[in-house]
Amino acid sequence: MASVNNNNATASAPSDVDLPTLRKVIAASAIGNFVEWFDFAVYGFLAVILSQHFFPPGDDSLALLQTFAVFAVSFALRPLGGVFFGMLGDRIGRKRVLAITVLLMAGATTLIGVLPTYASVGLFAPLALALARCVQGFSAGGEYAGACAFVMEHAPTRRKARYGSFVPVSTFLAFATAAALTFIISALLTDEALNAWGWRIPFLVAAPLGLVGLYMRLRLDESPAFRALKAQHAVPQAPLKETVRLHAATIVSLSAFISVTALSFYMFTTYFTTYMQVVGHASRPTALLASLGALLFAAALCPFVGRYTDRVGRRKTILTAGICLIVAVFPAYTLAGSGEWWASLIGAMLMAVGAVICGVVTAVLLSEQFPTRVRYTASALCYNVSYTIFGGTAPLVATWLIERTGNNLSPAIYLIAITLLAMWGGLRLPESSHRALDADESEWQRAPKPLAQPAT
Repeated sequence: MASVNNNNATASAPSDVDLPTLRKVIAASAIGNFVEWFDFAVYGFLAVILSQHFFPPGDDSLALLQTFAVFAVSFALRPLGGVFFGMLGDRIGRKRVLAITVLLMAGATTLIGVLPTYASVGLFAPLALALARCVQGFSAGGEYAGACAFVMEHAPTRRKARYGSFVPVSTFLAFATAAALTFIISALLTDEALNAWGWRIPFLVAAPLGLVGLYMRLRLDESPAFRALKAQHAVPQAPLKETVRLHAATIVSLSAFISVTALSFYMFTTYFTTYMQVVGHASRPTALLASLGALLFAAALCPFVGRYTDRVGRRKTILTAGICLIVAVFPAYTLAGSGEWWASLIGAMLMAVGAVICGVVTAVLLSEQFPTRVRYTASALCYNVSYTIFGGTAPLVATWLIERTGNNLSPAIYLIAITLLAMWGGLRLPESSHRALDADESEWQRAPKPLAQPAT
């Protein structure tokens, strides 16, 4: 088995990789991913203002819960979008599908920026907001897994995580840009202007970004792995059926691990800003500045984590992620609830470490655990089911737990429980760091290993 992996690794050695093309692929994948997450970030950072504009006045806590409920509902469309675009991507190629997803995402985001409010049209406002979010969720279902596969299928075998880590970099930079833009608008505008029309500006920025992403993606060639599959006339006609029949055990294990990737990501990037304001009574500028600093730290950390996981392997990286989250979560929430800028920043940075490690190793596992024939379908299914259940509901569940228990640290306990579930699933996966993505199909027929068995 080792000889197969070594031969494949040699065939995909860095010297054989077209680095200029790889850089263009990373840039095109990153900007589309940036557009996707930029909207989700803006929605989270402006959740308090959105709750005042799109829901009935009178109960601020209920309005905030309803705002996060719309956030969660949009995720219900992500698995459907993942299956739809995943099957399409495995049949017609990654490039064309990624062009469609970035166009839909940018269009729906721009639409939110021009929606009428509850004061103008009543119940039509939250319904229109939910509809726009559903379009975003559907298109986002095909975005991240496809972007990861597109980059990984161009990358050298032994450096997949190193190059693939730039997809998570674009994710955190999207949140950082959203935080910076929201902070600047908050600083330049009066509260009256921000509430009247200023909150619309970040959503409207998605239009030009989406057009740039579309242009860049249409100029790229299809990935080498998919071109080779097409040349062999081996493109699947029913990728979903094949995925479920041959890779069910891997889907369950990988989805279990991605659960904590989703939860830690949204707790860190979306909910923490609200937590600082609601629990710590920090001002909006204070919370945004703390989040901005932590997000820039997270983006800078991604390439180092990519090199780390390429060096030590995926299973040791999964262990590292779990330990970091469990150790850091209580100090992170305690500091973030202090109301002080420096303490909130340190708390958010502590939370970022585990979230970044989970995000980077997930980005590469999505492609490594499945063969080219069904890679898009299988990875999109795993990713979006987990993000729907654990990511989209993170702010809602965290807010609900605090209200029900009266304990501001109850979201931390929830995160620890999901981390234990994730480590069980992740450690059942076979080691795949040296697996070539164009390896023989039989390489992916093995089910995940029990915890007691050593990795090969």
